[in-house]
Amino acid sequence: MFGISPLGWVHTLGSLPAIPLAVYMFARHGRIVPRSTAGTLYFISMLIGAVTAFVVARQPVSYGIGAATLLLLLAGYGVGRVSILGRAGRYLETIFLSLTAFLLMVPTVTETLRRVPDGHPLVTDPKAPLLLGSQVTLFAILVIGLTAQLVHLRRLDRLARETRPGKTNIR
Repeated sequence: MFGISPLGWVHTLGSLPAIPLAVYMFARHGRIVPRSTAGTLYFISMLIGAVTAFVVARQPVSYGIGAATLLLLLAGYGVGRVSILGRAGRYLETIFLSLTAFLLMVPTVTETLRRVPDGHPLVTDPKAPLLLGSQVTLFAILVIGLTAQLVHLRRLDRLARETRPGKTNIR
């Protein structure tokens, strides 16, 4: 079905839970929160997807997306534990993990449009307007969403500084 191999199904079904998990965390917390139950499940699902991408990839760009996803995923889950970075660690964590969600969605949308409906896909040409428009839309969502996340983190930091006990709010 859909021209997907058994390993392709492992890749697809293994990484699929990351989508609703990311949506949930973005809606609930404004970002992917690695040290949460949803964050742990996201990590596992993304790890399955990134590692199996190397087995099912047919195009060189797929290896690049798999490698970038794996590196960003590991960096995103590790950078928050580096205390020397201070608040910058949370910003880097947010950027890295948002990029993993973007790198998950680009091939997901592309492959869905190129395979569904089975036998008569919506897109057959890699330069089809629907496909290119979808990819540009995902990029716009990344830029707008990441900007909103960083502004939100900045506001939280500012609020935390202003409400510290013993600190005067005189400027």
